[in-house]
Amino acid sequence: MRFSENSISDFLQVLSTKAPVPGGGGASSLVAAVGIALGNMVGSLTVGKKKYASVEDEMQELMAKAEQLRSEFLHLMIRDAEVFEPLSVAYRMPKDTETERSLKARVMEKALDAACSVPMEIMEKCCEALLVVREFASKGSVMAISDAGVAAACLKAALEGASLNVFINTKSMTDREKAKALNEKAEAMLSEYCVIADDIFNEVKRRLE
Repeated sequence: MRFSENSISDFLQVLSTKAPVPGGGGASSLVAAVGIALGNMVGSLTVGKKKYASVEDEMQELMAKAEQLRSEFLHLMIRDAEVFEPLSVAYRMPKDTETERSLKARVMEKALDAACSVPMEIMEKCCEALLVVREFASKGSVMAISDAGVAAACLKAALEGASLNVFINTKSMTDREKAKALNEKAEAMLSEYCVIADDIFNEVKRRLE
């Protein structure tokens, strides 16, 4: 099922079942796509307005970047399902004999590494998207300022959601050095970019009071 090509209703219906995919990673990527699309809405309501002629070129560049990110988030929805399915199969592998346990351990480690890669990429793209939204919020039309705040909130939720999909997989890795490195990278993004998201949201809220 190519989730990005089906309706949101279809996606949510499958998400609510016991099917292994989509899961939290795909849901996080969808929320991120919604967030950056809202950012682009701010740009759309800004370009072509005389009041904002001085930032017209910059808005056009930001909109192009936002559109690229939206497309990438939708692609990552599909990729998250693709990399998780082998892991769900690996969890069900037999482990009755030493040979089976050894094989399962090797397959699991490879699958866990792959399953971490997509939510980690979602996190990285969320960080990029938040920087774009920050510019939309500070320079875009005041008529759409609330949408920039919602965009930041969505991207923060997506960033945090994707991080949990990293942490649940690193927890099961036998290569603890790799797990530690991935955890530290994820924690660093959370520490820096959740603050950025909160700053955007709070500034928007202040301007609406």
